[in-house]
Amino acid sequence: MDPSVFKFTGIHHLALATRNLGATILFWRDLVGLPLFLGFGRKGYRQYFFSISETTALAFFEWSEVEALEEKDHGVPVKGPFGFDHVSIGMESDADLARMKARLEAAGIWVSEAVDHGFIHSIYTFDPNHIAVEFSVPVKDVDLRAHPVLAEKNPPPQVAEGPLPLHHRFPDPENIPELVLYPGEGKDVLGG
Repeated sequence: MDPSVFKFTGIHHLALATRNLGATILFWRDLVGLPLFLGFGRKGYRQYFFSISETTALAFFEWSEVEALEEKDHGVPVKGPFGFDHVSIGMESDADLARMKARLEAAGIWVSEAVDHGFIHSIYTFDPNHIAVEFSVPVKDVDLRAHPVLAEKNPPPQVAEGPLPLHHRFPDPENIPELVLYPGEGKDVLGG
């Protein structure tokens, strides 16, 4: 089996946590404009999904004992256990980016000035859980996926091997058994 035959569609959803689902819904649905498309739960546990595009979503677990993150500027290094810096949500145009910036400011929410990174234009803010959020617009005619730029002066040695996957590093399975599905959260609310 050649792993290059996988057909990825992007990140299906990014699952985050909140203590206050109501405030989270107000921010992501009503202020940012992401529709809710699935919500379920039971005592002490809820999960809600917000649609970003036809194939990408944000999901939030509501856990009563979780604490909001300490606010940390986007991309600034930290020390100690850490696994997530920020989420960047793609937008179609600079006009959309300007409108989002104005909308956040009108709601009294801090938002950065627009930043030109050369390949994207971005603004930065935080949601009610102190999750660092970036909104980004690709720069027209800059396609780094077609023309990668690996410009770090002291990269890990693997970078010298190029940008494309080297599938031969890992063995292919000798056989692929039929997929067995077990019922999971959400199946019961969909009537299946």
